Amino acid sequence: MPTEASERELLRLVGVLLLGAMAALLDTTIVSIAYDDLTRAFRAGVSQVQWVGTAYLLAMVAVIPAMGYLSERFGTRRLWLATLSLFLTGSVLCSMAWSIESLIAFRVVQGLGAGLILPLVLAILAAEAGPRRVGRAMGLVGIPGQLAPMLGPVAGGVIVASLGWRWIFLVNVPIGVTAILLAHRHLHPNSTRTDTRLDRRGLALLIPAVILLMAGLSIADQQWTMSAGLAAIGAVLVVAFIGHARAQGEKALVDLTLLRKGSFAIAALLVFLSGACLYGPMLLMPLFFQRARGFEVDQVGWLLAPQGLGLMLALWFAGRWADRSGPRIVATLGAAALVGGLALFAWFDEAPTGVLGCALFVMGAGFGGIGAGTSTASYRDVAKDRIPRAASLLSVVQRIGASLGTVVAALILGATGTTFGPAFTAILVLTVAVLVVTRFLPSSPVEKRE
Repeated sequence: MPTEASERELLRLVGVLLLGAMAALLDTTIVSIAYDDLTRAFRAGVSQVQWVGTAYLLAMVAVIPAMGYLSERFGTRRLWLATLSLFLTGSVLCSMAWSIESLIAFRVVQGLGAGLILPLVLAILAAEAGPRRVGRAMGLVGIPGQLAPMLGPVAGGVIVASLGWRWIFLVNVPIGVTAILLAHRHLHPNSTRTDTRLDRRGLALLIPAVILLMAGLSIADQQWTMSAGLAAIGAVLVVAFIGHARAQGEKALVDLTLLRKGSFAIAALLVFLSGACLYGPMLLMPLFFQRARGFEVDQVGWLLAPQGLGLMLALWFAGRWADRSGPRIVATLGAAALVGGLALFAWFDEAPTGVLGCALFVMGAGFGGIGAGTSTASYRDVAKDRIPRAASLLSVVQRIGASLGTVVAALILGATGTTFGPAFTAILVLTVAVLVVTRFLPSSPVEKRE
């Protein structure tokens, strides 16, 4: 296998990986549409049923820090197959759940498999594409990756209405089996496997830290005292891990020495901020169209479709553009578009629905530009054998940013009731920060630097 895959091999690899990733990506939001059915099926309260989603997300986050070690120890191909198998097993178990407690437990199993899927997709593609084509590859894989959270509730509604809630999990079976068979045939073994020792102290510090931070942020709009306590303990553990990681260097569970590389550090900051800017509006938009504009829930998915269309078109073109022209211009234009689209919701939310649809399209295009530019910058200075560690670090940062954006939006909306302007304005401030940070990305493509 050459250092970089040929164009044909790269496209085939994208298809194989995306097939395995789509089910896990959709599952982050697809189950939320079935909460009402689950409360009736298991005679459970909403406070119990929400853990069906929360347990899945916490399990996903918990396993991400270990990806670098697992990739080096077992190879990305074996880890990909094991991850898909675990996710598939969890899906089958969820479909057989007999109580809300068993469903939550099986969602943990499913989440442990799903947590490594997207970071592995990014790590495998970044290594195979090479720095000259990473923007193009990430653009292709980013389309379903970014669309999945938006399409999940729509797909879930169709499945629940026609087949019942158990089929939300059973639909993963044919997809997962096909993905495993194709990966066996087309995914090349990783020749860089090592006998790296597990950083047990780092594991004991970082994984509880991330779980506590995420758990604290997830309940911030419901139980503020408990939320602050969990987040504070998590923050203390993070500080302890940073001290430990600095002493361990590249041997740490998450390699913080990668942040010494300027382009990677800026990309990591952008991943954090853009995660907040994506998931904050993802919470606000459906509620805005229902509560402030009076649309029915089955209409909201179509009203949000322009954002997905703008995102898809931007990712298709922006990745190639970033490879040719450098990440700065693409990410900066994307951030400017996002600021403009979001400002309309923050300050002119009484505009006609058609105008808001145009703003959503512009916002989607903005997310695409930011994503393509950030992906191109993330791995350009990272050695191929360190890419799994880089993908693991970026994934943790993105998840925490996403939780922060959701919490900020929920807290402000909870305080203002049906007035959405202040919540949108808060996310707009974060978006302006994204615009500022993009100016520090590399301005030239890799070809001009070599």
